[in-house]
Amino acid sequence: MRPENNNVSSFPNRRDFAVQVGFERKEMEHILNLYGRMVAAGHWRDYAMDMGKDAAIFAAFRRASERPQMRIEKRPADRNKQGMWTLHGEHGQMLKRGHDLTGVLAPMERRLMKLVSE
Repeated sequence: MRPENNNVSSFPNRRDFAVQVGFERKEMEHILNLYGRMVAAGHWRDYAMDMGKDAAIFAAFRRASERPQMRIEKRPADRNKQGMWTLHGEHGQMLKRGHDLTGVLAPMERRLMKLVSE
């Protein structure tokens, strides 16, 4: 006589797993383009990314042992409020918030501008 196996395991639903917030390809291209130019200018040397259930965060560091000089957060839950993009400064202050990543990164882009005299 063969033993019967009556243990049935159901396939987990997609709803059972926590959805992870991440950056889309175009967003990462824009962020890493800025990061590369800031590295070339000598402002940044390292970066870190955190992708969690509520937010995706990109942080840029002057030195790896310090706190981040800049932090970009993407929080889709805030999309209908003041925008899902937030730019935080070195001390945690909110520098800019909005619906468009380009507009939120504008203060960092201004750091790259240099006055050229004739």
